[in-house]
Amino acid sequence: MMRRFMTAEDRPQEFDGWLLWPALLLLLFGLVMVYSSSIATAEGSKFTGHQSAYFLVRHGVFLCIGLIAGVVAFQIPLRTWQQLAPWLFVAGFLLLLAVLVPHLGRSVNGAQRWLPLGPVSLQPSELTKLLVVLYAADYTTRKLDDMDSFRRGFVPMAVVMLLVGGLLLKEPDFGAFVVIVCIAMGILFLGGINVRLFSALVVVLLAGFVVLIWISPYRRERIFGFMDPWQDALGRGYQLSHALIAFGRGEWLGVGLGASVEKLFYLPEAHTDFLLAVIAEELGFAGVAAVIVLFALVVQRAFVIGRQALTLDRLYAGLVAQGVGIWIGVQALINMGVNVGLLPTKGLTLPLMSFGGSGILANCLALAILLRVDYENRLLMRGLPV
Repeated sequence: MMRRFMTAEDRPQEFDGWLLWPALLLLLFGLVMVYSSSIATAEGSKFTGHQSAYFLVRHGVFLCIGLIAGVVAFQIPLRTWQQLAPWLFVAGFLLLLAVLVPHLGRSVNGAQRWLPLGPVSLQPSELTKLLVVLYAADYTTRKLDDMDSFRRGFVPMAVVMLLVGGLLLKEPDFGAFVVIVCIAMGILFLGGINVRLFSALVVVLLAGFVVLIWISPYRRERIFGFMDPWQDALGRGYQLSHALIAFGRGEWLGVGLGASVEKLFYLPEAHTDFLLAVIAEELGFAGVAAVIVLFALVVQRAFVIGRQALTLDRLYAGLVAQGVGIWIGVQALINMGVNVGLLPTKGLTLPLMSFGGSGILANCLALAILLRVDYENRLLMRGLPV
């Protein structure tokens, strides 16, 4: 028989293109939109030296650092990440403590969330999201036989999350707290926690969120402003009302890239929390739909990669992949919900896109680890050692 030579099409791909390219497109699209949404703010601020490209340059530097860190993180096997997970989580916990130390943590707009590191600042809550993914996956893997037990399976994890949640609420960073709880609960559910126990815990968590909102006048004001932003459009409903105006102006195809009016000192945090509103105004429904599709592809591939790892008996790798999917999906969904008025303002950025060095770094590291899970899956399916 004639020997058939392997063509380029026959060789198994090393990376999942349906994950890699949408993620890179979101990162690059975010760079463009951060520049577009921040020009007016940068030109009108003494802090930026009135330089129009101030946020573009910083975001570009953050993106380069994140991509380099991602390349390094990709080289680390999942078994090493699992061994390091508890220690990394402890390091993240200590950073959250350090933020609250007087004269050490930096406060902006009443929130003490940053650690100044020379010309840049570190936001530990962003890195904590990734560390919770790694730790919760490791915890679930170690406690797999105890997932039906409330005392042995859930209580230890709940205590740890309460400690982390207490520090986040002290900053305060309620949005990060919500995302971290969703990550931990999602991984426990995927790890096989008892369904009745999980349902009861969801009810308790929802009641807890209601109490946390009700006892905080600041959060109550956000809820009331969200329910009817036009009642006090110049006060508590200011951000949401201008975000909705931006969506309305964008219509189907937008007013054109760079032509947003709302970013001209009307819409606060246009390059961070409300980046999607600027996208809606400048690129319309088409631009928002494209962003949603790209995020849906990233999240879908994360769950597919995780499920594939589970079929290969790689529980930790599978839970990490799906935990990253939960994190990106939940945070993107909350940010989009806030921008369109379906959810109250929570101070959460749009992952992979919004301005912020710590967020971009954490997102790039998470994507690198997700790609590593996929890479190891492909090696095993080819009969090669990991």
